[in-house]
Amino acid sequence: MEFIAGNDVQVLSNSGVESHQLLFPENSASVRLTITKVRIAPGAMNPTHRHETSEQVWVALSGAGTLLLGDAQTRPFQAGDVVRFADGDVHGFRNTGPEHFVYLSVTAPPVNFRKAYERDWSKGSAGAT
Repeated sequence: MEFIAGNDVQVLSNSGVESHQLLFPENSASVRLTITKVRIAPGAMNPTHRHETSEQVWVALSGAGTLLLGDAQTRPFQAGDVVRFADGDVHGFRNTGPEHFVYLSVTAPPVNFRKAYERDWSKGSAGAT
């Protein structure tokens, strides 16, 4: 059994995006998944990126905004919605609402997102992880 206390959860941040690493390679021996809670400030963006060898599921918990997809496509995404990205799918999110947008992300196999959050997101891309 592994137990991660709430006050031991690491938070990565970049340009108005906070990623709470609930279960990730630095605090878990899991070889099956990573779980993060992501909080995006009003007007902030999680830039488009892809995970070449992992699929990812997002569960929108609160707020609303716009999914940023490949080929410059977009789609509304709000509390209660669920989206699954297959390996290599381009995805990102812009918070167009007046409140913080919060979603739970499950990634399999696991990814350590630390390097992605160390990149310069001001150029509009978080890069591949």
